This record gives sequence, structure tokens and C-alpha cells, in this order.
Amino acid sequence: MAVGELVRLRAMGPADAEALWRWNHDPEVMRWMDNTYAQTVEQVRNRLTERPRNTYGDLLLGIEALTDGTLIGLVTLRDADPETGIATLDIYLGEKAYWGGGYATDAMRTICRYGFEDMRLHKVALTVVTENHAARRVYDKVGFVEEGRLRQVFRRDGKWYDMFTMGLLADELR
Repeated sequence: MAVGELVRLRAMGPADAEALWRWNHDPEVMRWMDNTYAQTVEQVRNRLTERPRNTYGDLLLGIEALTDGTLIGLVTLRDADPETGIATLDIYLGEKAYWGGGYATDAMRTICRYGFEDMRLHKVALTVVTENHAARRVYDKVGFVEEGRLRQVFRRDGKWYDMFTMGLLADELR
């Protein structure tokens, strides 16, 4: 679907259930993400099977490493509104062996380029926990700008954390 320098973004399906289940049950992967209730592999497979096809307003793509075709993460552009040209981005790499190798940055650039060029978006927005420094470095590299702060909206390990809201306009993509 969309290809960067290190990654290919492609539709996800039931065959991806085991990887998604494994990532969602890894505390290190899920450290700064909203947790959902535990599910079985079969429940995850069913969710992927029953998921409606990708649309302008709800796009879910797997992130594959170009070097070996391994599914290493996922990215979404959701709540896209053609009237405002704004969508919300969510991303994570579940395969820890690929952390720190530029894959997340390339996936961010690739999905944002796709959003701006193919979907004709004006802006891509996201939120990030203030303590998620690795994600913040990636977002800064791609050109995202801090737009605001949501106070004490994320709870982990008995502590409340703030979140930054960030945005990227088409002409800011680096």
C-alpha cells in the first residue's frame, strides 16, 4: 500500500492475530498505551476477521520491515474528517528487536505522507504520554509540534501522567 525506506504499510487481517495478541500482552510494549481487557488469540483473530474494511475515517495498517517482511507493528489514521482534513494517528512497534533502528520514524513519515498526498489531509494529530520520551523523539524528528497538554489523563502503576497533544501540517513533514 505505502512504502518507505525501511517499512511497507499494508492491510491487516486474521493471520496477524498472534503477533497482535503477543504485543498487547507484553508490558514493555504496552507501557505507555491504553490497555484493553485481556483477550485470547481467537478473540483477536475474530476482531480482525469481523473488522470492517479500511475506510477514509478508519484506516488500520500493519508495519512490515522491508528487509525480511516481518510484521513489526501497526499504525492507524482514525476519525478522519473530509470537512476539516484532520485525522488522528496511533502507532506502535510491537517487535522489540526493531526498536531504535529507525523503523518507527520511517513508518511515521510514510503514513503521514500517505495521509497528506493520498487522503488529502490538512493535519495529522496525536497524543503522547509526557514520559514516553522515545515516541516523542520520533514525533519531533518527523516534524510534529506540541500544541497543548492534557493534565493527569493517563494512569499507570498508581501514578497519573499528563499527555501532550501534537499536530503536523502537510508542509511541516520532514
